[in-house]
Amino acid sequence: MSDERAERIADFIGPLRVKPGSKVRLDRDFDPRYKAGLKKREGVELLRTGVSLLAEYQERLAAQDTYGVLLCLQALDAGGKDGTIRHVMSGVNPQGVRVSSFKVPSSEELDHDYLWRYAQRLPRRGEIAIFNRSHYEEVLVVRVHPENLVRQKLPEKAREPGLWDRRYREINRWERYLTDNGFKVVKIFLNLSKEEQRTRFLKRIDVPEKNWKFSAADVRERRRWDDYQHAFSEMLSATSTKWAPWYVVPADRKWFARICTAAVLTHALMDIDPPYPDVGEEARKDLLVTRRELEQEAPAGAPADPYTSRHPSAAQATGRRDRPTVNRRASGAGRPTKKKRG
Repeated sequence: MSDERAERIADFIGPLRVKPGSKVRLDRDFDPRYKAGLKKREGVELLRTGVSLLAEYQERLAAQDTYGVLLCLQALDAGGKDGTIRHVMSGVNPQGVRVSSFKVPSSEELDHDYLWRYAQRLPRRGEIAIFNRSHYEEVLVVRVHPENLVRQKLPEKAREPGLWDRRYREINRWERYLTDNGFKVVKIFLNLSKEEQRTRFLKRIDVPEKNWKFSAADVRERRRWDDYQHAFSEMLSATSTKWAPWYVVPADRKWFARICTAAVLTHALMDIDPPYPDVGEEARKDLLVTRRELEQEAPAGAPADPYTSRHPSAAQATGRRDRPTVNRRASGAGRPTKKKRG
């Protein structure tokens, strides 16, 4: 990844990366209000640039059709996952992106292993799949509410001490399997402060247009704040790996969280660096024949190839040495004219 842009992005997201093997404590290691010295008005342009760059690399990913990308978004309630997805993915081709949200497991899903329902939504090659909440719910919500293990119908032996360490190992191995098969796993935790969550909950109550977002269940979960902070810290420590590291994105400022998310995802695509496919010599010859046919159909006075007439460098890139021309014959241009008699 020699691109200077990639190096700048890597420097920007470096402080957000959870170093594999490190012991994380959220309240000590990551500030939800961190903003890298940026101001909001600067962030608007940065996000626009990031979205544009993301769109460019997504197109290349789809064209190459070799790699896929899985983006896992985790956050507490009101962490901003939906808004982040909406803003960051605003410029990409929707045909190449799929978003899956995971709620309470269905009876069918509970009849399978705990990773089964997530495996059903993995990306295809050339595609970006976004998990709005992910398989990490199985070591977060289920850990804070261990009664859910009963609903998962686990054998008694599988619920013995060591369950969470075992699940961390299983998830790490699963993600390693995915990356070994060409599916890059990008993991982002939107880190929200307790006070900012309180403010957002109140806004959902105070603003009528946001009432539909409010859920009393979210407030009940807030009472388990310390338990969730511990579960997140343990998860980040155990599952940030070289092949699938975690990024802890400060989420108190929505605009900054969106910039960081775009940067992390774009960096992952730039690391893949998917090239546009080479069509091959025979196919290229067919393209040249077709282009000549289309050029001959140009209306009188129109450029034979409108694109290369506006972009001379494109003609050079395709190996054309002739200048873009106008269909002079059809227009009568260049014919000898009779001299007027005096």
